[in-house]
Parts: sequence; C-alpha cells; structure tokens
Amino acid sequence: MLLSYLKLAWKVLLRRKFFTFISLFGISFTLMVLLVVVAMFDHTFGAHAPETNLDRMLFAQFLHVKFKNDGNMNTPPSYYVLNKYVRTLRTPESVAIASNFHATPSYVGNRKLDLDLRYTDAMFWKALDFTFLQGKAFSDGEVKGAARVAVINQTTARQYFGTDQGVIGRTIEINQIGYRVQGVVEDVPAMRFISYADVWVPITTGPDDLQHVGLNGDYLAIITAKSAADLPNVQAEFQRAVRTIPLPDPKNMKRLNFYADPLLAAVVTRQLFRQLTAGDTQTDGLGMFYSILGGVALLFMLLPALNLVNINVSRIMERSSEIGVRKAFGATGGTLVGQFLVENIFLTTLGGLVGLGLAYVVLQLISGSDILAYAHFELNWRIFGWALLVTLIFGVVSGVYPAFKMSRLQPVQALKGSGK
Repeated sequence: MLLSYLKLAWKVLLRRKFFTFISLFGISFTLMVLLVVVAMFDHTFGAHAPETNLDRMLFAQFLHVKFKNDGNMNTPPSYYVLNKYVRTLRTPESVAIASNFHATPSYVGNRKLDLDLRYTDAMFWKALDFTFLQGKAFSDGEVKGAARVAVINQTTARQYFGTDQGVIGRTIEINQIGYRVQGVVEDVPAMRFISYADVWVPITTGPDDLQHVGLNGDYLAIITAKSAADLPNVQAEFQRAVRTIPLPDPKNMKRLNFYADPLLAAVVTRQLFRQLTAGDTQTDGLGMFYSILGGVALLFMLLPALNLVNINVSRIMERSSEIGVRKAFGATGGTLVGQFLVENIFLTTLGGLVGLGLAYVVLQLISGSDILAYAHFELNWRIFGWALLVTLIFGVVSGVYPAFKMSRLQPVQALKGSGK
C-alpha cells in the first residue's frame, strides 16, 4: 500500500510541475540558507579546536569606561590590567594573556607576505588545544627571557619555506625581526577570533611596554574554570577584582565596566547590546540574542510552511473529483487522508534532501575559496533534522486538514466540487 502511495505521489508531483517546483524551491532554499548560516555560526562560536573547552572558558576582551559627561570608551584592556588584576585570580584553573592579531609584513625574496601575528604567554598553549604537527610551544622561561622563538601554522611554513616539513630550528623574519621556528601547528580558521594567527611569538618580544600603567591596550585574557559549574564563581571573583581597579582620571571618569564572558558574549552580544543601549550595560545580551535568533529562524521557516499551505489547499481542492470517484468505489476517509499524508511527507522529504545537497555544495565552495582564511564548514545534522521536522509538521497539517474535510463529503458532493 505504501509503495502504491509513493508511486501515486510521484505522478501527482509530475502532473503539476510548476506547483511542484515552487514547493520544492521554497523548502530546499529555506533549508539551504538555514544550514549555511548555522554552519558559519557554529564554525565561529562552536567548541572546535583549538577552543575545545568553551563550556568552561570565559574571555575578557573589552573594557568600558563611562565618563561623567556621558561619554564612553570601549577598548581592549592593557597587559598591565590583565596581569595585575586578572592573572592573580584564585578561582580559575588558569589565566592566559594574548594580544589581538595584526597583519605584519614578512618577505620571502622579493615576495611580500602579510602574516597575522599574535603575541602570547606560555599559558596560552595550555589553555587552548592546538594540534602540533612538529615541534612544541614556547615555555614560560622563554617568555620571561623574551626569546626570539615562534610557532607558525602549516600554511605559513609552506609559503615561507616552501615546505611544512623540517622547518624546526629555521629562522622566519617578521617585521625585520628574526624568530627561530619552534613549532608548527594545523591552520586555525580566521573566524576563531581568540586563537587565530599565522605566527605566534612570546608576548615579551612585542613593541609594547608591558609595565606601562593604564587601562587601554591591545590584549585579551582567556580564563579557564575548573569546571563549567564553577563559571559563576569565577565571574564573581572577576567582578570583585574589577572593583579594585583605580580610575586613572577620577575627575572625568565615572566608572569602569569590565566583564569575563562566554565567547559569543565577549566577541559580539555585549558589545552589540551596549551600542543598542547607547552606554554601559550589566547584561551580556545572550538571552536577548538567542530569543531574536530563534524568532528570526522560526519566521524564516514559516516561509516554506505558508507556501505549502497555499499549494496544498489549492491542489487538494482541485482533486475533489478524484476524491469523489475514490469514495464512490469504497475508499474510506482514513485511506484518503493517509494518501495525502504520504504525498506531503514525500514532497517535504524530497525538498529537504535537495536543500541538504545545496547546502553541502555552498559550504564546500566557501571552504575552498579564499574568502575566509582556513575555513572548513561542516553540516549541522541536528539543525537539519529540526528544520526538516518543522517544515514537515506544517506541510502535513496544511495537507491533511483539507484532505480530511474533503474525505467527509459524500461522493456526489465531491464530484460536483462542493468542497470548494
């Protein structure tokens, strides 16, 4: 019986090719866009190497100063602030400090390479889960001694030395300074804002005066808790430490806000929420962000659902004579409803598979391009399943209800099109 329904569903879809195309396009295009967006979001903020322990990590990336004249200053913190007030926290398992990455010139013969350089301490390599292909990270002793050593990624090794093998101990010159290569790691996607770079060198070899007393700088802290359940305690201690930071200009400065947040809040939502509220804020904005994101996703999923509603109602009403004939030959209401149920499931599943295929192709094209350095996007099967389920539910409801109404008509009424 099921096989017969599937064959009939296929013939019905071929009968009205235009309506079938519109339905399939609505389902597949919506699922494709949703899957691509989710893949990019997960690629940026998901728990992937080297940031595999995001469930117990907090990041202190921006501090905010509120002035008495209602002015605002939003800036990365200085090394002094992080080293004196954050590194000394007792609750976390570890605190790592690193600079933001910046494009820095390097030359191979007459060819210029713009390599993204990041300065880090030794704890940076313990907090993050890099995959070393060769060599090792620099040690705390090398950081304290300002040793000219470097860790580079695989692509940089190939571009600079022509190979990613046997480069340990060789010298790479960056901004006219020579560094001895000590380790080679797998490429980190550029959208991993906390860990990404082409070259990592000791924080003590940078141009900044690390002893300079001030608030603003170019650094961030990676705070790792002992467990995910311990994050609130870490944040509480962090806030107690922030309250002890003196304001450099108390006559003009009103207060200092500085938070340790999960990755998404540290990079996006707290800054966005601060802009929307035109000032400082005590909330990280994550709750509102997820609510808005969920609402947008739901509205987006309604597009193919509403499309299916209109097409299914029109299609079923046009088949009133077919329903009348089948009822005249003894078909029950349950049989008719079951037939239309199979047709809707078949159509939705077909559209979902097409959308999945399109999403895979688009993600492969983006990964293979140079739009985002070292990007590698993967499909999120859980999101695909939920999106397909939502579309399927709407499609089934929209098709079964009018089919149920038509199945209750007497054969003569159905043949006359009274269901309209």
